[in-house]
Amino acid sequence: MLRKIVLLALPGVAPFEFGVICEVFGVDRSDSGGPRFDFTIATADPGPVRTSLGYDMIIDAGLDAASDADLIAVPVHAIDHVDERYLEVIRAAEARGAWVLSVASGAFALAHAGILDGRRATTHWMHAAALATRFPLVDVDPDVLFVEDRRVVTSAGTAAGIDAALHIVRRELGAAAANVIARRMVVPPQRDGGQSQYIESPVKAECADSFAAVAEWMLENLSASLTVDQLARQALMSSRTFARRFRADMGTTPAAWLNRQRLIRAQQQLEQTDDSLELIAQATGFGTASVMRHHFVKVLQVSPLAYRRAFGLGLAS
Repeated sequence: MLRKIVLLALPGVAPFEFGVICEVFGVDRSDSGGPRFDFTIATADPGPVRTSLGYDMIIDAGLDAASDADLIAVPVHAIDHVDERYLEVIRAAEARGAWVLSVASGAFALAHAGILDGRRATTHWMHAAALATRFPLVDVDPDVLFVEDRRVVTSAGTAAGIDAALHIVRRELGAAAANVIARRMVVPPQRDGGQSQYIESPVKAECADSFAAVAEWMLENLSASLTVDQLARQALMSSRTFARRFRADMGTTPAAWLNRQRLIRAQQQLEQTDDSLELIAQATGFGTASVMRHHFVKVLQVSPLAYRRAFGLGLAS
């Protein structure tokens, strides 16, 4: 269970990316049905820590606070040199199976610690080539918002840290908890596109203006077997033009976007209803429980039944 979060304040920390982690994990949202975490900010030498903007933050906790954390978060920092004490904390967290999260160039600390070797990872597109060159054992993907590889999550620039952090909340606590945080932050609970993505997209996705109406129509008709030809007619375009423009504007294909929406709708129904798996599969457009299971295992690494056991209302499945 995700309870204790420790945010590492390294020298040269960037305030915005630092604030992203604070906002997702450091705010008590129990009054609106959201989670409350044991949140600590820690640094190697408690006291003033210089930020990338030239002012100091006063951090009281030392790195011993991270010894039993369920999640270690590393925001943007000065990447040329990373104090070995931070690397030891990162290695220890990964070794005991805790989550490790980096935002943008925070991935360099994870790479210096050696925990990205043999893993897929990302960082801000400006630093992707440098990360790949300096750490050739890391499989750097510059075209995604974030990557999860065996509980190590690396994100692209700035706001992609929100996507990555909400992904961890969703994996540990369910879609409803992530949605509460997203709603309070006034951000979509999941996004498509960006550095072009693999994650599940939001129930009310941020869409390019040209596809807002057809995307809303798709969401209202998830249970139907929708084809590109049908969607193109709804958008008043030829099928070829629709498919090309949808991918260009939304960062993914119509079929992939639909599957991601169906997955999120199924998560919500598994959490909030006692409907059978077959009924949920039909209502969300997967057709059968076996097809829905395939998509759950592929994307969430968990079966629908296991997901319901973890995040459901305790009703009969």
